[in-house]
Amino acid sequence: MPDILVLYYSRGGSVARLARQLARGIGEIDGMQARLRTVPPVAPVTRTAEPPEPEDGAPYVEARDLDECVGLALGSPTRFGNMAAPLKHWLDGLGAQWASGTLVGKPAAVFTSTATMHGGQEATLLGMHVPLLHHGCVIVGIPYTEPVLSTTRTGGTPYGASHVAGGDDDPQPSDDEATLARALGRRLATIAAKLSA
Repeated sequence: MPDILVLYYSRGGSVARLARQLARGIGEIDGMQARLRTVPPVAPVTRTAEPPEPEDGAPYVEARDLDECVGLALGSPTRFGNMAAPLKHWLDGLGAQWASGTLVGKPAAVFTSTATMHGGQEATLLGMHVPLLHHGCVIVGIPYTEPVLSTTRTGGTPYGASHVAGGDDDPQPSDDEATLARALGRRLATIAAKLSA
């Protein structure tokens, strides 16, 4: 079955939980499945290399994951209105994939989590679109035909799925956030199936 790569960095668990919701939505489309992967953390001081597999959660991403996927969902927590350094660091290392056109024509979507409602969700999502556009991806968002997008009091934007963790740093997506993340997964998989046919 064709894979949609659901690639993310998650420190507190919120983005990982959103990733699983996107994966559920992807799996709801016949003939499509999600491949969950993560990127290793980075540190301001060089440290011992991370083991090839994290202790828990999704495996670390490999170059072949990009080659083999028919679509990509990219997730990161918000850091001052931008993606987190580990994801940016990983993206910065994709020169060979950019030169060879690995992602050209593949649909891509983005998702994020913030601590506060106005903590930079939309800026982060839009910023994550930029490298995907440089790679030639077809950007997929959440259209307003998803009724929850107009009624949510928590996360969710037309630019991508999002979660508001709040002051207690609750990693669990609200019902609306989960619904919109699954909808984004279904939309991404539907478009990937059409483009790869």
